[in-house]
Amino acid sequence: MAAPVDQILEGNRRAIARLISQLENNQPAALDILVELYAHTGRAYLVGITGAPGTGKSTLVNELAKLYRAQDQTVAVLSIDPTSPFTGGAILGDRIRLKDLAGDPGIFIRSMATRGSLGGLARAAADAIKVFDAAGFEIIIIETVGVGQAEVEIARLAHSVIVVEAPGLGDEVQAIKAGLLEIADVFVVNKADRDGVDRTVAALKMMLDLTQDGPAKPSLHHGALLDISSPPQASAAETRWQPPICKTIATTGAGVDTVSEALAQHRAYQQSSGLLAQREQTRLMFEIEQILKERLLAGLMSKLSQPQLNAIVTQVTERQLDPYTAVETLLRLGEDHGS
Repeated sequence: MAAPVDQILEGNRRAIARLISQLENNQPAALDILVELYAHTGRAYLVGITGAPGTGKSTLVNELAKLYRAQDQTVAVLSIDPTSPFTGGAILGDRIRLKDLAGDPGIFIRSMATRGSLGGLARAAADAIKVFDAAGFEIIIIETVGVGQAEVEIARLAHSVIVVEAPGLGDEVQAIKAGLLEIADVFVVNKADRDGVDRTVAALKMMLDLTQDGPAKPSLHHGALLDISSPPQASAAETRWQPPICKTIATTGAGVDTVSEALAQHRAYQQSSGLLAQREQTRLMFEIEQILKERLLAGLMSKLSQPQLNAIVTQVTERQLDPYTAVETLLRLGEDHGS
């Protein structure tokens, strides 16, 4: 039998699924395999899809994946699902919505529970992306839970971000919320057969016009301050990306081709402007920071006994100690045990 690394590189589906499960469970042997696979990554294009619940994200993913397959491109779909606070499990409902893609050898669908990760993105999501990349999938679509900070966190994992809106959800336009306008590379107004779609599009255009007015300036995008006027010998007008607004009816596939075209244009824009390499560096910096935080916290907690931790928490609960001083105390205790 071929070694696990060779199986992944050959696109063995069982090996891919097994390795992702092992990475989710933080098994050291899986991390060793991932280290070997890393040299074979960096070829896939990562597309993030986010937006409020009920906008039709999963249906859009289904149609977009089918379109890419019609173009003979291989696709991996990573659907992040919310975790039960009681069992730690997830319903994994996106697999139900993506049933049309089942059986296609050029598509791999993986649902992943958040397991309490900050921002709603699974801790192992970045590792799963590397596995898909090494296995040769050309397009990797990451769909978020679509609630809270997860809508913004996706920008730190993807090269292009689609923000999905829909008319009639209560707000005139959800994307006015802080953060969503900044992360969107492509806006999709789904369920365009509903009343109010033109108002939603008009509201988006108005907000985009407000943010695009004036000279090019540094923009907080994909988790870091990226100077969008930085490519040399290029004017502000040439270097600024204007997020297009695509109207779709994902249940019928109408307008999905315009979304695919918009993503292709954004990818070409990033490559020509040098921003793709810059965003990839930002993405990897975020990943390194997350791994570092996790390792440092695990290292500290391993040096503290449960009674010590309980005693500190009790003092904070009884207002004898504030949380900031408590952290300083825990850090000192950890240093004392380490010396």
